[in-house]
Amino acid sequence: MGKSADKAERADNAGGRDGTGKGAGRDGTGRAAEPKPEPDRAVDGSPWSRIPVLSALPHWGGHSADIARATAIDLAVLAGHMLLYPTGMLPERAPAPPRPSRSAEPGAEPDPAGQAPALLPTEGRAHPPVLMLHGFVDNRSAFALLRRSLLHNGWTRVQALNYSPLTGDIRTAAAMLGPHIERVCEESGHAQVDIVGHSLGGLVARYYVQCLGGDARVRTLVTLGTPHAGTRAVPALAPHPLARQMRPGSAVLEELARPAPGCRTRFVAFWSDLDQLMIPVESARLEHPDLQARNVKVSGIGHLAMPVHGSVAAEIRRALSGPGPLRDAIDAA
Repeated sequence: MGKSADKAERADNAGGRDGTGKGAGRDGTGRAAEPKPEPDRAVDGSPWSRIPVLSALPHWGGHSADIARATAIDLAVLAGHMLLYPTGMLPERAPAPPRPSRSAEPGAEPDPAGQAPALLPTEGRAHPPVLMLHGFVDNRSAFALLRRSLLHNGWTRVQALNYSPLTGDIRTAAAMLGPHIERVCEESGHAQVDIVGHSLGGLVARYYVQCLGGDARVRTLVTLGTPHAGTRAVPALAPHPLARQMRPGSAVLEELARPAPGCRTRFVAFWSDLDQLMIPVESARLEHPDLQARNVKVSGIGHLAMPVHGSVAAEIRRALSGPGPLRDAIDAA
């Protein structure tokens, strides 16, 4: 019995039994066992990565959970925006800014009618008027929260504009923008305005600045998710001509890529690493050797959330406050 037990113990040690009657790493026949396949696991730990459509998109690689969350936020923004959309269908009436008096200033003399002389519209106000241009098939209601943010932080004249969805050319929309800017400058007493453009609205404003002499009137142009280099998310045979003009290589984008020496407008382009409508996402960056352009990366949100996110609004206010330093990136997650 003792010798048999010793032999069994030595066999166990040599075979590396694991208590199951089989040698560890062997299948019971003396051959090495095949490794067991690991359970199906997403690359980034998320079940969203298992969805072929998401994982196949190159600019979403490794970010499936993030893009799913950003898409959910965009859908929530869209749902809220649909409620506001009817309120933005009519053009906004821009009230005349108040004209404060000098009655409290020492030495001020009243006018013959007994009224204190009024200040010029530009005196005492550091910020020029801000105009906002919405994206494709949208309207001015997209800027409801951003407009409120600016008004609550010292801006006195903020106006969101509508342009007709029947406009079939970015050049036409840009030409229509010019007279409105002239009227705003005349009414406000400011020589220049600032513009915030979302998506297609940024291209309309940029064309006005670069190709129609608008750099004399636009001090700063802020773009949000604007396809400066064109986006492949738009089908090549898109039925609407405005959509086709946002494709890479369109005639309008080729015009904007031409030299623009001496352009005086300052550009700030916000682009998102999870923008579902910019393919690739870097197409919303503004790269032009003749333009004073600053690109700000926004992480964690998609296309529709950019005009409504608080962190983006704070950096827009900073950009519109003057040529001071801006952050290179914003974590909006």
